[in-house]
Amino acid sequence: MQESPPKLSAYRDAPQRQSRRRALHQPGQLFRDRYRVLKVLASGGFGVTYLTQDGRIPGSPLCVIKQLCPKVNSPMALERAKRRFRQEAKVLAKVGSHSQIPKLLDYFTINEEFYLVQEYVPGEVLTKEVRRHGAQSEQQVKQFLKEILPVVKFIHRCRIIHRDIKPPNIIRCADDGRLVLIDFGAVRECLGELGEGNFQNALTQFVGTPGFAPPEQQALRPTYGSDLYALGMTCLFLLTGKTPIEFDTDLETGDILWQHLVEVSEHFSGILNKMLRSDVADRYQTVDEVTRVLLLENHIDQLSPGLSYQPRPDDISQSLDTVIPIDGYLTPVQRQAIGIRRWRSRRHKRRIQPLAHTGFSTTTSTASPNHHF
Repeated sequence: MQESPPKLSAYRDAPQRQSRRRALHQPGQLFRDRYRVLKVLASGGFGVTYLTQDGRIPGSPLCVIKQLCPKVNSPMALERAKRRFRQEAKVLAKVGSHSQIPKLLDYFTINEEFYLVQEYVPGEVLTKEVRRHGAQSEQQVKQFLKEILPVVKFIHRCRIIHRDIKPPNIIRCADDGRLVLIDFGAVRECLGELGEGNFQNALTQFVGTPGFAPPEQQALRPTYGSDLYALGMTCLFLLTGKTPIEFDTDLETGDILWQHLVEVSEHFSGILNKMLRSDVADRYQTVDEVTRVLLLENHIDQLSPGLSYQPRPDDISQSLDTVIPIDGYLTPVQRQAIGIRRWRSRRHKRRIQPLAHTGFSTTTSTASPNHHF
């Protein structure tokens, strides 16, 4: 019986892949007298993820254990890492109340390394789903956005930026088909930033995946809009089956060039383009903005006649030409305001115009003095 997993330092220091694998827990081994390792799900620079069984709960349900190793050398830095880890674990426990986020079941430290025990979600990540079934249609990708946006909004309301939204971190649950968002970057960031404070450590604080992370995130200044950019890149992967490195970029703006690879509606193309702006100021700032414009598409046919109505030049009064569009473009609100003013102007003209062959005015209930009965 093994009380704890091998230290990750042994894993990182092993020069060959086989020796690295030997440094990891082998299937069937037990630690903490509770968790029996079934297999290694993933491994990387931040740690190792195991699929285990919880032997203390009837039925030995499956759970996922993430073994994280802080990149610190001094005892003081390690203590700071422990405090920060506990804080972030409590945050993960809070967001785990959402049905589309795995529950945090436990967290602890052993051998100067940190562990998160989370609910196991059976299913397939979107990467494998696309490889198995091919690229998705526009309607499927829209449905994906409508399902995933609520959970992103939830974590943003908790003041958390995920930092690593991408197809491998989104699971479609095999039990009920819901989308589940996994692998938050917050804990990895807190472990990476508590080093010795030198320049080399500053370079390693980036949390995310190149290509899915926008420029401001790579500059260590992520915003809520950074998650929306990553969602946009995920949509492109679902539509085309291509990874970010396979797309060209505009040399002047830095925006992704993708429209020639797949045909989508003009409305949805505009949504993706704005999600993928390289400048965060030009991007959607909140999940609500994306949700609102997605829902608007269902009413485009009803709204477009009113918002786009352009009357004849002789119907336009001088007072209606005061709105000067920027670069020839009027926002929907501006177009609607102009339409209302024009409607009021036409209504006013009709009210003051006398009715033909009656001698009556539409603005008075008395007869005209010029008409004889």
